[in-house]
Amino acid sequence: MITGRRVLVAVGVAAGLGAAAVLLVCTASLPARDGTLTLAGLRAPVAVGFDEYGVPMLSADSRLDAIRALGYVTAQDRLFQMDLLRRTSAGRLAEVFGEPALSIDLKQRRLGLSRVAEAVLRRLPEDQSALLTAYAEGVNAFLHQMTIPPFECLLLGYRPAPWEPTDSLLVVSAMFQMLNGSEGDERMRTVMTASLPAEVAAFLLPPLDHYTAQLLTGGTTKPSSMTVPVEALAALRRAGGQSRSLQVSLVPGRKRELGSNAWVVGGGKTEDGRAILANDMHLDLGVPNIWYRVQMRYGRIELAGVVVPGIPVVIAGSNGAVSWGLTNVEGDFLDLVRLELNPKNPDEYGTPDGWQAFTHRTETIAIKGGPDQMVEIRETRWGPVAEEPLLGGPVALRWTALDPEAVDLGLVWMDQARSVWDALAVATRAGAPPSNVLLADAEGHIAWTYMGRIPVRRGLDGSVSVSWADGRTGWTGFIPPDDLPRVIDPPAGYLVSANHRMTDDTYPHVIGHAFANGYRAYRITERLRAMERVREPDLLALQLDTTTELHEFYRDLIRRLLTPEVLAQHPELAEAREAVEAWDGRAEKDSRGVALLTAFRRSLAASVFAPFLQGCREQDPAFAYDGDLDTPLRTLLTEQAPGTLPDPARFADWHAFLLHELERTVATLKADYGLSRVDALAWGVMNRVRMAHPLSDTIPLVGRWLNMAEEAAPGCGQCVRVLSGSLAASERMVVSPSHHSDAIFHMPGGQSGHPLSPHYRDQHRNWSQGLPTPLLAGRAVHNLTFRPEPASARS
Repeated sequence: MITGRRVLVAVGVAAGLGAAAVLLVCTASLPARDGTLTLAGLRAPVAVGFDEYGVPMLSADSRLDAIRALGYVTAQDRLFQMDLLRRTSAGRLAEVFGEPALSIDLKQRRLGLSRVAEAVLRRLPEDQSALLTAYAEGVNAFLHQMTIPPFECLLLGYRPAPWEPTDSLLVVSAMFQMLNGSEGDERMRTVMTASLPAEVAAFLLPPLDHYTAQLLTGGTTKPSSMTVPVEALAALRRAGGQSRSLQVSLVPGRKRELGSNAWVVGGGKTEDGRAILANDMHLDLGVPNIWYRVQMRYGRIELAGVVVPGIPVVIAGSNGAVSWGLTNVEGDFLDLVRLELNPKNPDEYGTPDGWQAFTHRTETIAIKGGPDQMVEIRETRWGPVAEEPLLGGPVALRWTALDPEAVDLGLVWMDQARSVWDALAVATRAGAPPSNVLLADAEGHIAWTYMGRIPVRRGLDGSVSVSWADGRTGWTGFIPPDDLPRVIDPPAGYLVSANHRMTDDTYPHVIGHAFANGYRAYRITERLRAMERVREPDLLALQLDTTTELHEFYRDLIRRLLTPEVLAQHPELAEAREAVEAWDGRAEKDSRGVALLTAFRRSLAASVFAPFLQGCREQDPAFAYDGDLDTPLRTLLTEQAPGTLPDPARFADWHAFLLHELERTVATLKADYGLSRVDALAWGVMNRVRMAHPLSDTIPLVGRWLNMAEEAAPGCGQCVRVLSGSLAASERMVVSPSHHSDAIFHMPGGQSGHPLSPHYRDQHRNWSQGLPTPLLAGRAVHNLTFRPEPASARS
C-alpha cells in the first residue's frame, strides 16, 4: 500500500513537473511587445503600439513598410493559424497530423491549389507581388528571430517553414473554399432533375422565397402563390419502410443557416448627415478567430479594420473617407462538367475539338508516422476530375478559384478610395471570392456592387451538370467590371445585403441559384425603413436583433392544431400550447417556445419531403435535399392536399399527421434535455455557442484549456443575429468613415493565438454580450519599433 502511494506521488510529481515545464516553455514563447528590432527591407522606421486588447497600431512612411511590419506582428500572434491555412489549401496536413488528415490532403491535392498560387503570382501586377514579398519577409523575420515555436508546433513536433509569397495566395484559396467552393448544390439539383418530374423539381427548388420576392418588387410580404404539383407528388410518395434516420439524412435542413449581414445608411437618414456602414460576417467560428484586427497609418492613409492572417489586405474596414463591408454572394461560381468518355479509349474525353487525352499528374503526400502515399490525378481542359462521380459518371471542376485570372490582391487599393465611386472601381476590378460590397463615404453617399470574377455562361445556367463537349455550352469569360450591377444612393436611403438574391430577372447574367432565404434582409429592411436620425448604437442594436418572424407560421400552425376540443382528447399537448403562447417572438437565451418551434419546423421538413425523395437517394447514396425548405414546406402545410399527405396508410388526414409530428417533437425535446414539461425549455439550453481550437479534438487533454467556454447564446439561424452552434458573427462592425471615434467593433476570442496571452479571449465577453466597444485601438500600452538594417549590413 505504501509502495502504491509512493508510485502515485511520484507520478503526480512527474506530471506536475512536466506541466510546469510545458507552462514555462509556453510562457517563454509569448511575443515581445516592447523594444527595438531590426527588420530587413525597411526604408524607414515603423512604430507599432499595442492597445489594451493587443491591437497593433502601425505607423510607417510607406505601405510596403507597414505591410512588412504587419507580417511580423501577425506572425507573432497567429503563426500556427497561418501555417494551418496554407497547409490546408496545399494538402499538407498529414505531414504534421498524420494519417487522420490524409482524406483532406487527397481532396486538396486534386484541386492543385499550390500550382494555382504559383500561376497567380506570375501574373500579378508588380505592386501586388511586391506587397506579398514584403509581407513574407516580415513573417520570416519573426521566424528567424523566434526562439520557441508556437505551442501547437511543440506539441506536434515541427517548426514552421519560411513563408513564401505563394503562401498568402494559398490563404486566399482557403477563403474561396470557405465562401464559395462547394459543389453540393449543383450535385443536389442534378440528381433531383434526373430523378423527379420537372414540375416537382421546380416546386422543391423555387427561384425565390416570398421575402426575397417582395424585396425585389418593393411590395409587402405575401404568402407564396406556388402551385402544388399534387398528382406528381402523390405518384412519388413512398412512406413505407422509411426510417426516421433516413428521413433526417435526406432532409438535414441546416444549409440556409449560414450567412452574413451588411447594410449602409445614407446621410439623409442619419442624425447629422453621415453615412454609416454595419457589417457582421457569419462564419464557422474557431479559436483563434479568422480575423485579425489592425490599424495602420502610412503617408496620408489611415486604415482600421480586419485582415485574414496570411493575407496583407484589409478585408473590411475604413480609411476615413470610405468604409466597406462584405457579405457572401451565395452565387454559382463552380460548374461540374459532365465528361463524355471515348468508348474505344476511356483515357480520352470529348471536347469541342474532338477526343482529348486526360492529363495525368502524380502527387506525393508525406504522412507523419507512415509511408508516403502517391495519388494520381486526372485533369481536363476545364479543370481536375472530381473525386466523386455524379450519377455514375465522371465530372470535371470548372471553378473560378482555379483560374489564375480570377485571383489577385486588387482590394488593397481600397486604401486609396476617397468616395464610393472610387471604391466601386476598386471592388469591381478586384479578384477575390465573389462578395457583395457595401460602401459608405464621408460625404454621406452609399453604394452596393459585386466584387470578384463572375463567369459568363453560354448555353447553360450552371444549375445542373451538363456536357460541354459540343462547344455550345461553357464559360466565355467573366462579367466585365463595368457590367457588374451597382446601386448608388437609392431613394430609400439605405441598402441591405444578407446573402439573398440582389438582382432580378432583368439582369442578363446568371449569378446563382441557391441564395439564402430573404427573411434576414426583410427584417433589416423593415427596421431601417422605420428609423430616423440613425446613430451607430442603433445599428449595433439591429445587428443584435433576435426577432424571428419566420417561425410565426409554425406557431400559428400549432395554435390552429391545438383547439380546445383537441386538447381535451390530448391533454398531454397542453404544455406545447402553453410553450408557443409564452413565446415572445424572439430567440433570446430565456425565450420560451422558440425551441419547440425550431424543432417542429425541422421535424416537419424531414417528414413531409422525405417520401418524395427516395428516388433521389437511389440515384445517389449521398443525396440530401438542402434547398430553401420553407417556401415549398409552408405551401404544402397551408394547402394540405390529400395527395401530398405523408404516409396515408398511417394517417387519416393532415390533422392526424401534424398531431403525431408535434407529439414526437415534444417527446424528443423532453427526453433530450431531461425535462418534465416542454414549456420550461429556454432557448439558451438548446442554442449554445461553441468555439474550438483545431487541436482540441486531436489532443483532447488540452481542449478545455484552448476552447472558448461553451455557453447559452441568443440568436438563431433565422434572425438577424445569426447564431447556431459554431455558426455566428465572426465580427461586428459599425462605422462612419467621417467619424471613426464613434465606430463600434466586436470580435469573438481575441487577437492572440497563444492561450497564455492576456489577449487570447479578452474580446470574447463584449462580443458575446453585445457590449459596444470601439473600432479604433486605444492608448498604446506597449511600444515596438522596427528599424531598417544599417547601411553597412545592406551592402
